[in-house]
Amino acid sequence: MFKLSSKSHFYWLLSIGCGFVTQRTMAQPVPMPGISIPLNDMSAFADPASNWRIVGNVRADLNKENTLTTDKGTGILANIPPAKNPTGGKDLFTNLQHGDVDLELDYMMAAKSNSGVYLQGRYEIQLRDSWEIRTPNVHDNGSVYERWDEKRPEGQKGYEGHAARQNASRAPGLWQHLKISFQAPRFNTNGQKTENGRVIRVELNGVVIQEDVELTGPTRGSAFPDEKPLGPLRIQGDHGAVAFRNIRYVAYDKPRPELLNLKYAVYKGKFQKDADFGGKAPESEGATTVLSASVSRIPNEFLIRYTGTLRVLEPGEYQFNLGVPGGGGILKINNQTVIAPSEWNARGKATLPKGDLPFELLYAKFVDWAQPGLGLAVAGPGIREYAMSDMAGGTGEEVDPIIVDAPTNTMLRSFMDMPGEKNTQGRTLRVTHAVSVGSPEQVHYTYDLDKGALVQVWRGSFLDTTPMWHDRGDGSSRPMGMVQRLGAPVLFLTKLASPQTNWVADTTGSGYRPKGYVLDESDRPTFRYQSYGASVDDKIRVLAEGKGIQREVTVTNPTSDLYARIISGTSISALENGMYLVDGQEYVRIDDVAGAKPTIRDSNGRQELIVPVKGKLIYSILF
Repeated sequence: MFKLSSKSHFYWLLSIGCGFVTQRTMAQPVPMPGISIPLNDMSAFADPASNWRIVGNVRADLNKENTLTTDKGTGILANIPPAKNPTGGKDLFTNLQHGDVDLELDYMMAAKSNSGVYLQGRYEIQLRDSWEIRTPNVHDNGSVYERWDEKRPEGQKGYEGHAARQNASRAPGLWQHLKISFQAPRFNTNGQKTENGRVIRVELNGVVIQEDVELTGPTRGSAFPDEKPLGPLRIQGDHGAVAFRNIRYVAYDKPRPELLNLKYAVYKGKFQKDADFGGKAPESEGATTVLSASVSRIPNEFLIRYTGTLRVLEPGEYQFNLGVPGGGGILKINNQTVIAPSEWNARGKATLPKGDLPFELLYAKFVDWAQPGLGLAVAGPGIREYAMSDMAGGTGEEVDPIIVDAPTNTMLRSFMDMPGEKNTQGRTLRVTHAVSVGSPEQVHYTYDLDKGALVQVWRGSFLDTTPMWHDRGDGSSRPMGMVQRLGAPVLFLTKLASPQTNWVADTTGSGYRPKGYVLDESDRPTFRYQSYGASVDDKIRVLAEGKGIQREVTVTNPTSDLYARIISGTSISALENGMYLVDGQEYVRIDDVAGAKPTIRDSNGRQELIVPVKGKLIYSILF
């Protein structure tokens, strides 16, 4: 505990255990709520053509190219190409004119369809059915499309395209989620461009596939040959059937706060305990234009006090993110504490009026092994989070990720956390006997040896094992691609007195005994276990063209009334030809259940697809 002067007091409690893990100075920004583009009619769009319509539901058939089926209603924007001229549709422009923007939406592609979102009508993020693609190029889903110059030699006319880092796409007819952060080009008062636009980040189905892509000019097919501070969103409508919902945006069009008359004073000492340096002369002091830890030449046991003025041009609520590695800090604005005494990283928020407001920031460094650094970021109404500091030395200890690829069939044992699922203590559920199986087709899965359960499947890169092997590690790994989690794992097989009996929550009474696995000639496992007196072989294989996985379960001497729970979800809908749609996120296809009849049933507020087991069952998950 300590106090800084007779007029400025602050206290913090530092508690660092021997198991402390260094944190990054600047945490990820908290998402801001967006403004919805209404989809109850077409009034949000300028002069929409007849191929665009508002509907209440939409479906795609995997076997019908460029085709969406719709139902009447509202909430979904659909592009239905003219039947006689599939490429005769027109693009759609919003009435919204945007500069810097965060855009978030759901979209659904028809089979073999193609579309795109043009930021400011000029810079395209490609939307495409890339389900069967292993290595994306600039034409595939989530890519920043290429620029084009007819004057260049053949084979070089297209340039500066940026392919998605990995294929994180879902199958046609499944809803996909896209998040884009865009920074518009900058212009001076004479209208001359001073800075290129940038795609700051693109996230597809939870996977970051683009970061910090500079846009030197409009991409191919731009609606405008020039560049401007503002422009409309444009959705491509002349290439294929596509649907959208939940379109939201945050526009960043307000002026940033400015730090003025910034002064610093550096005091020598270990300001971790009670101390009063009200009459103590600083080691150094002066004026500066930026917050930085570099104003102190003392490597450890020092305190920097910044004072000045924060000029706020846009009143409203502001969020502050303070990083002070190896010590603690406090932030005051307008004579109010915004970030209370804290260590390493902290956040705070304040409602600020327009005007010049008193500013004070303190950073005490007293942990000798940490590198000094000072980071302060701010976000506010119409203002994207940005750093007010130089961040020099402020990121703490950087950790190189430990990545496991799967160029061949690959297996890894680890713990596996299940976000969204809770254990009996209310914490994130952890599968403790998980085996993750990777494939060169870039479709992977995790299996729970404790229950004979398929835990998750995913497309893209294999595993991030940094949490498992860095430093002391916690034994866990993380999937790196587009993940389809299949809920809290339960026994795949159980006895039911009737099709409506609750599924057994654990292995009690089942006689479940894991028997390991055997590998085939390609190093692909077949898991073996005993349950209810039967011997079970559980073989999971990647489907052709990486479209998903197929599971073949063989049960020798099955007991009577034995059932398999194939899938669970909030909503399961029966389609044609043994297909089921689960939560709009994956398909289940029944391939062979020896004549048994699958049943969709309600259970604890969810739905389950179950089937009686007569010896062998085969089904596929397509995603």
